[in-house]
Amino acid sequence: QVQLVESGGGLVQPGGSLKLSCAAAGFTFSNWPMSWYRQAPGKEREWVARISGSGSGTTYGDSVKGRFTISRDNAKNTVYLQMNNLKPDDTAEYYCVVLYLSRAYWGQGTQVTVSS
Repeated sequence: QVQLVESGGGLVQPGGSLKLSCAAAGFTFSNWPMSWYRQAPGKEREWVARISGSGSGTTYGDSVKGRFTISRDNAKNTVYLQMNNLKPDDTAEYYCVVLYLSRAYWGQGTQVTVSS
């Protein structure tokens, strides 16, 4: 079955960087676009970024554009989110998501906290 496992979260100071990873299994990874979402306490879930199956196409939410970069390694069945110039408003649980055969699959999430 489809499995998504995120890692790489943690505590970072404002202006710092983190790189999240999401290891995927249970489907032909290179055939499917992948996305990152996040949710902060008391806030609605927010779409962060999306990457095509080949990795050639990427799109970003306005709040992260220019600071975050989504990428993937199809040989490793892994999608990444490089986060630079982090701000306190980036504090959230981050999830990788695949819409596979009309069903959305979510990982368990990884917590990112931006604080001094």
